Amino acid sequence: MKVMRKIIEIDQDLCDGCGQCVPSCAEGAIQIVDGKARLVAEKYCDGLGACLGDCPTGALKIVEREAEDFDEHAVEEYLKTLATTTPQPAPTLACGCPSAQVQTFGPAAMGVCKSLEPKDRLSALTHWPVKIKLVPPTAPFLQHADLLVLADCGPIAYPTVHTDLMPSKVVLIGCPKFDNVPEYIAKFAEIFQKADIKSVTTVIMEVPCCAGLAYIVEQGMVKAGKRIPHEQVVISTQGEILAREKLAA
Repeated sequence: MKVMRKIIEIDQDLCDGCGQCVPSCAEGAIQIVDGKARLVAEKYCDGLGACLGDCPTGALKIVEREAEDFDEHAVEEYLKTLATTTPQPAPTLACGCPSAQVQTFGPAAMGVCKSLEPKDRLSALTHWPVKIKLVPPTAPFLQHADLLVLADCGPIAYPTVHTDLMPSKVVLIGCPKFDNVPEYIAKFAEIFQKADIKSVTTVIMEVPCCAGLAYIVEQGMVKAGKRIPHEQVVISTQGEILAREKLAA
């Protein structure tokens, strides 16, 4: 039965799919579906807003509207179903971090594999997460940053990315072929609007499908009404820098 009551509303434009709201909803009313937080069913939401404080982008709010009445019995049955069908999250590795947990740390703060020579163990990475899809536009490490936007294959092909390209830069990584281009344009537009980015270096592979990454960044600037110094670096499949080009600022 529909009644006038308070219920959660999720702004899909603001939601970046980080998932921090999911565990804070004791009723399981919010789940990540197709990369976005979504209300599973109106009857599972009690409208108390316990999830609000865990959203880093402000995508959640409580509204009053006509909705299906909260059903405590249905919630109990639903939670039983989740307990038997939802796989348990994989354990966090000793040198890993949860994807949704925003972290900032000093350069060269993390060793990698102990089997490497000491000179090769240090990372230039200064933050987490790094996937474009997972980084909130409000992440503190984005403020006044020089961005290094890497195509997924770039760090695999280019062996000295940590020493040659990453120092003093904030890294964002993604694939222009397999990831959601409109979503990424919107994400960069929001970053450029909120974070006062100083410069962007986009690193792509020489293969044609990779060229879209610079386009995504440029369209993000257009959508944000910003012009930011932008350099494109092209890497060969053999791991050499083929070109460095200053794009129009």
